[in-house]
Amino acid sequence: MLQHLQVKQVTVITGMRRVGKSTAVQYLLEQVKHHNTIYMDCERVEVRTLFNRPDYENIVDELKLIGLIFTKPCVIALDEIQLVENLPSFIKYVYDTYKVKFIVTGSSSYYMKNQFSESLAGRKKIFEMYPLGFTDFLHFKKKMPPDSEKYTWQLYNKAWYNNYKKLYEEYVQFGGFPEVVLQQKNSDKEDLLRDIINSYVELDVKLLSDYSVSEELYKLVKLLAARAGNKIDYSKISSVAGINRQKIASYIHLLEYTYLIYLVRPYTRNIDKEISQQPKLYFADTGILNVLTGTQISGGQLFENCIAAQLKPLGELQYYQKKTGQEIDFIFNGKMAIEVKETAIIQDLQVLKQRASSIGIKKEVLISRYVPRNGFEDFVWGGNIF
Repeated sequence: MLQHLQVKQVTVITGMRRVGKSTAVQYLLEQVKHHNTIYMDCERVEVRTLFNRPDYENIVDELKLIGLIFTKPCVIALDEIQLVENLPSFIKYVYDTYKVKFIVTGSSSYYMKNQFSESLAGRKKIFEMYPLGFTDFLHFKKKMPPDSEKYTWQLYNKAWYNNYKKLYEEYVQFGGFPEVVLQQKNSDKEDLLRDIINSYVELDVKLLSDYSVSEELYKLVKLLAARAGNKIDYSKISSVAGINRQKIASYIHLLEYTYLIYLVRPYTRNIDKEISQQPKLYFADTGILNVLTGTQISGGQLFENCIAAQLKPLGELQYYQKKTGQEIDFIFNGKMAIEVKETAIIQDLQVLKQRASSIGIKKEVLISRYVPRNGFEDFVWGGNIF
């Protein structure tokens, strides 16, 4: 993003609420070598009112009165632009007319990648921000070793494991939201995670959809959290939740577009099969998942979700399952078969190799949360996935 600051294209930062987008924007503005800049938050009603005006030059005049000089290079930073329907057209007009660099953020991937992208084809670059990965987490804790790269995806290393197992367990339990990571007390972490969930439902959902859906949607989110790592059975969820099946599908799309969940689709070379098979669902952050489920989720479910969240920013995730029920947890970038176990054993690796070979995948990785007591070490510890 810092390199892209020098390019005229619009810098678009998207990701879930409270993941650090606004902080990133403020940092980028501090790096601008002149002071002809402005930051505006579209959650403020006066900002939305300004940009909803139909006359774009009228908006430009208003920005001039605030202090922007449009005859010189300037930077306009706009937070949460999905809240103003008119903004992409305004940005396009100003981009084509003046020497303006835009930095914008948004919490809806559908809006940013579709509606926003259509009006700014060739004029923008999208950067997706996720909750912190484990090495980011270590940076925030000031525990990051200088030579960490050599431990990436490395088979179990006793020294690395002993140094970081306690921190990794904290990461699995409380997730990677920056504010949460920086809290010292577990009770404060939990309070902050509840606040993130509430603000997500009350702000993102209400502003992007019907105001009446928030209570119904929160109920659905709780149900989905208990099913993390499982295939989505729309009919069953509809029956349990008492919500129409079509509504369930539209709500799940909303949750995916606003980065609360990931849908992992099946690995197959047959497009029809891929469409017909149900996707598996994971939450973007295990801290949120823990708060939503309490004691309803198993340690294995939580760990598998954590690995999914660690892998998602690194490449394409799919899963494989035969009609007989035989399954591979993840197919990563179409080239690597990954099985996730709380405590891995040699038989898990043998089964994984057999199943990967049957679909022509030559690389297998067995990931474990804990170290088995029987001396088996041919696995990658979860804290080495980065």
